[in-house]
Amino acid sequence: MEFGILKLMTGLGDQYFEHRLCTTRAFDPDFVQAYALHDRLSVAGTAREGLQFPLFRLKSIFREFQPHVVHTRNWGAIEAIPAARLAGVPVIIHSEHGYEVENLEGLPRRQRAFRRVVYGMTDSVFAVTRELRDYHAKQAFVRPDQIGVIYNGVDTQRFSPNPEFRGRVRKELGISDNCFVAGSVGRMVPIKDYPGFLQAAERLLHGGLNLHVLLVGKGPELESIERQVRNSSLLARSVTLTGASDRVPEILNAMDVFVLPSLGEGMSNTLLEAMSCGLPVVASRAGGNPEVVEDQKSGRLFAPGDQQDLANQLGRLAASVESRRQFGQNARERVIRLFSLDGMMQRYRDLYLGLAQRRGVTAWQSVAPARA
Repeated sequence: MEFGILKLMTGLGDQYFEHRLCTTRAFDPDFVQAYALHDRLSVAGTAREGLQFPLFRLKSIFREFQPHVVHTRNWGAIEAIPAARLAGVPVIIHSEHGYEVENLEGLPRRQRAFRRVVYGMTDSVFAVTRELRDYHAKQAFVRPDQIGVIYNGVDTQRFSPNPEFRGRVRKELGISDNCFVAGSVGRMVPIKDYPGFLQAAERLLHGGLNLHVLLVGKGPELESIERQVRNSSLLARSVTLTGASDRVPEILNAMDVFVLPSLGEGMSNTLLEAMSCGLPVVASRAGGNPEVVEDQKSGRLFAPGDQQDLANQLGRLAASVESRRQFGQNARERVIRLFSLDGMMQRYRDLYLGLAQRRGVTAWQSVAPARA
């Protein structure tokens, strides 16, 4: 989510837009420092656990900054919608980007009712896939055509095939050139089901496959994943956990296959990045993944949570260099055609400026940029 917002801010630029971030909970200080965001960050809540509803703090922040557009993302920022309305913000937009594991079977009824109310306070609500749109329309008791869809986009120049990275990164990590490397990039949280990925890998290793697993990311589940690896003699010598990294394009190029084992998914940016790097993918048939991956053409889909199915799909790709090459080529072509960063930026730009114009905001037409 953080990188997605940063990508949007950078892509929209400062000709028409002045950006400000506001978080309702804690934030990653390393991320903020790395990208020099301190001067553009407001914090409405605290890091403590439990219920918080910083409605009036958010209202105060909005009145101080006086944005033309407030764009809230996901349930964690939902109270910013009524706060923005109380503060007199001209344009309010809300978007849904994914799932939490506890909500896969549906949302609590009180949350559903509250969503219905606050969605009605917005000028636009959208999701990042059709599947996620349909889910939230049902949960909020609204028609699907009342929620738009804006697909995520990827920088196809930064994330592109680069054979030089393969040997360099593998050498750094101590992975042999002839090893079949299956990897993933993402936050270590339960819904990503990395333990299931490791169980599938253990089956393949037990069957004699020369496999190495490469996992990139950090999060609350990292410690338990490290323990799972230590407790298996097969995994202990065949898994690399890099933690968070700012070298994702390089690391992706060191892989043979990208794996997305999520139990639920909105639209995975790392899936797009891997495909843009020309990697074949093996992804769960969950959420928006089937909208991104063409099964048997740009990758293989498997049943969410089914480690045997995942192992089978990986085994088939490990056995066929030609399938990997063709799937990877198709994957990159599909991303360039449907999920480019330029296309995504144009859709956001049209949304923000179109709604601002409809609400009579004309600052974007002059020298002063619109505030978002």
